Amino acid sequence: MLGLMQDRPLMISSLIDHAATFHPETEIVVRTVEGPVHRTHYREVQRRAKRVANAMQSLGVTPGQRVGTLAWNTHRHLELYYGVSGTGAVLHTVNPRLFPEQIDYIVNHAEDQVLFFDISFAPLVAQLAPSLRTVHTYVAMTDRAHMPVLDLPRLLCYEELIAAESEDFTWPVFDERTASSLCYTSGTTGNPKGVLYSHRSTVLHSLMECAPDTFNVHSGMTLLLAVPMFHANAWGMPYSAAMAGAKLVMPGPKLDGHSLYELMRDEKVTFSQAVPTVWLMQFQYFDAHPEIDTLALGLQRIGVGGAATPRSMIERFERDFGADFVQGWGMTETSPIGVIGNLLPKHRHLPKEAQTTVKMKQGRGVWGVELKIVDEQGLRLPHDGTAFGHLHVRGPWIANGYFKGEGGTVLDAEGYFPTGDVATVDADGYVQLVDRAKDVIKSGGEWISSIDLENAANAHPAVAEAAVIGVPHPQWQERPLLVVVRRPGLEVTAAELRLFLSERVAKWWLPDDVVFVESLPHTATGKLLKTRLREQFKGYVPMASADAATAAGRPHR
Repeated sequence: MLGLMQDRPLMISSLIDHAATFHPETEIVVRTVEGPVHRTHYREVQRRAKRVANAMQSLGVTPGQRVGTLAWNTHRHLELYYGVSGTGAVLHTVNPRLFPEQIDYIVNHAEDQVLFFDISFAPLVAQLAPSLRTVHTYVAMTDRAHMPVLDLPRLLCYEELIAAESEDFTWPVFDERTASSLCYTSGTTGNPKGVLYSHRSTVLHSLMECAPDTFNVHSGMTLLLAVPMFHANAWGMPYSAAMAGAKLVMPGPKLDGHSLYELMRDEKVTFSQAVPTVWLMQFQYFDAHPEIDTLALGLQRIGVGGAATPRSMIERFERDFGADFVQGWGMTETSPIGVIGNLLPKHRHLPKEAQTTVKMKQGRGVWGVELKIVDEQGLRLPHDGTAFGHLHVRGPWIANGYFKGEGGTVLDAEGYFPTGDVATVDADGYVQLVDRAKDVIKSGGEWISSIDLENAANAHPAVAEAAVIGVPHPQWQERPLLVVVRRPGLEVTAAELRLFLSERVAKWWLPDDVVFVESLPHTATGKLLKTRLREQFKGYVPMASADAATAAGRPHR
């Protein structure tokens, strides 16, 4: 027997329609690529998104075809989020921070028909255009006064394109499993792979983001969207904000400390999310401007994801900003929510330091996400907080494969997706990442977590950023090498750092050497690029291993 409930498919277009109907005047504040701050609201975004939808038809884009974007967080990009997907076409957000060769591969692999781009990327588009085989139309996301001069086969002006279209458009209704958007992985190993989201997965993911035990997105919130819209759809926030009617503040291309501070101050931002590197830049700005009262900003909540967050960062958010800190873990393949690190009621009475220890874990699974950890043979391991193994997940917004079948079959026999992370899960369901499987250090038959070592090093006041990689050792197979960027104006020696770490990690975890550098390499999404570090320090022998290395005939410097 079936229930007697109306069967309405879950459509992305329903999100902007809801916002336009029930939160029409809620502001969307944008620092434009052209410079000035622009103010709009959900009703106007819906109107312009419908013009975009009509423009898709005028440009000959049919359902299922891909439409690319090289764009920052702006109202125009938001209009494309709804206007493209709402027609049944697929919005392909391209990460402009990737190498040009990777972008070339991605656009051609996706077979994008139209490429929308912000004018700051005009030189990049001019460089790429001759090799983009399927793109027949380029649209500069600006007005006529700011149009770039480019020699492209068919170059249009965004504002003129949509001004010529009607805002009278009825969103089509189709199978909710229809593809809606396409994001590619950052391609740290091999070519990037496409993750193809559906209308159903996106709406369900948005519902969960609005849950109090997730991010509690609501109509009284002012959300600074510092996560790029080309990074796993800005962690889904452009959709959940519309679902809840939250005010959006969009920084455009300016993610520097001063620009974000101005937006926080002027727009009374209550919630923001970003990867740790963005927050580190923000801290540097505030350190340089001690006259700023960060408590007066009124931030209520801070979200961090994309990399493990050190204790020092959590403590600073809560001490200097008075904001509740929440960490999450996910990946492009999980839309990206996998687990969220909110405290349970039983943690509320704990001392602050003990609460922070819980918050350093990546979080607990939210509804819709099942998870397990397995050993090398694929056998399940206990959730006791001690056993660590390969983290696998499944759920309605988890990928079951890659676009065009790249990578072959990726799910295990139970339908779980292998994340490539090594983790523990405790009795309360909190996941704590030990490492990426390719980054964990195997020393003397035991595993050392580069993440835990990095977090311990980052707690030193003179350390701006730290990375740990494994380097070959003639006796122990691998030993950790600590690579450090000092804070401006502060000094610390290798011996001092090793002494500092000796009080925080097991003795056999201590790095054999510490190397100081001016900067660390990062991926296009802000994560430490350890493949480049391993290449940079290929053949390096730590000082503590010099004697053994010499005996083994290994190079040492």
